[in-house]
This record gives sequence, C-alpha cells and structure tokens, in this order.
Amino acid sequence: MSWILDHLDDVLSLTLRHTWLSGLPLVLGLLVALPLGWLAHRIPRLRGGVIVAAGLLYTVPSLALFVLMPLVLGTGILDPVNVVVAMTIYTVALLVRSVVDGLGSVPEEVERSATAMGYTPLRRFFGVELPLAVPVIAAGLRVAAVSNVSIVSIASLIGVSQLGDLLVDGYNRAIGGELLAGIAGCILLALVLDIAIRLLERALTPWRRAREGSAA
Repeated sequence: MSWILDHLDDVLSLTLRHTWLSGLPLVLGLLVALPLGWLAHRIPRLRGGVIVAAGLLYTVPSLALFVLMPLVLGTGILDPVNVVVAMTIYTVALLVRSVVDGLGSVPEEVERSATAMGYTPLRRFFGVELPLAVPVIAAGLRVAAVSNVSIVSIASLIGVSQLGDLLVDGYNRAIGGELLAGIAGCILLALVLDIAIRLLERALTPWRRAREGSAA
C-alpha cells in the first residue's frame, strides 16, 4: 500500500491512459458493429458469414495484432493509435453478434406495427428496433469492456504505457506493491466501465424502469 501512495501520480496517469485505450475502442467498435449487425440481421444470407468472420477476428493473438498494426497503418511501433485500432477490431468482433441477437429479439409484431404506422426502415431502426435491442447490446458491450481492459495491458510489451507497465515492471523487479497497483487498477477500471454501461443502459430504457416500479 505504501508503494501505491508513494507513486500515486504515476498510477493515476497510467490509469487515465488505460481508460482511453480501453474506452475509445468501445465507442468506435459500437459505431462499426451497429451497421454490420443490422445488415446481418436484415440479409439472412450474410448473417452466418459476418458472425463467423467476427469470431475469427477475435482469435487473432493480441500481441501479433499490435505488432501488425504499424505495418498496416504506417504508424510508429510506439504509437497508441495501433492499440486503439486493434482494440476496436476486437470490440467489433465481440459486438456484431450482440447487435444481431439484440435486433433479432425485437418481436415481429412490433416491427409490423411500426411499419403500418408509416415508419421508414431507417426511422424504425433508430426509433423502435435499436431501443428495444439496447439490453442485449449493452450486455455485449459490458463483456467487451472487461475484455478491452484485460487485453490493453499486453500493449506494455510493445512499449505503449498504461496499467500493464505496473504489472510488467512489478513482476520483473519483484515489487509486490507495484503488482498490486496494476491488478487493482485493472479490476477497478473494469468495474467502473461496467457500471457506466449499466447506467447508460438504464437511461436509454426508461420503460424498463417504469415496469420495475410498477412491479414493486
């Protein structure tokens, strides 16, 4: 504990970098996964291929992907953009199935009713289907958040600083306090992101709050 207090500024700085490297890909990945998931949901013949391709992307070893990014993007090996892009790919790989499942959970009669009321496909997607799919998509987003926090720590091996630095340095130098700071930081960050996603889900689904209130 004394090591953490003595190096609190460093721990906070690394935590902020870890948050950015983990959180930004969640937003970018969701923006990419939504149209891909919608296409896979609307065009059945694409569904299997899209889901399989997403699953294959997630099997690529993270360290190999981090090293490959500079060759693809033309960036420096130490550029944090490499990690952001790699984590966005992993996020898309996890979220595509969640988007497909979430849209598939919307009752057909609800879709037909919206169409009968004059909703265009785009308006129906944003006004009816997507809001009803939020709980399923949020569940996938929570899994992706925990996964991102874990995988980002590996980026220390290619020189991109974040909480993984504490794990690597603490292990190499046998500093228990530093190891503890790295482990605790990752766990707390994952919990914070999970809570933030839960709160956002709750804000976007007011009808569920009303249902819970009436049930109580």
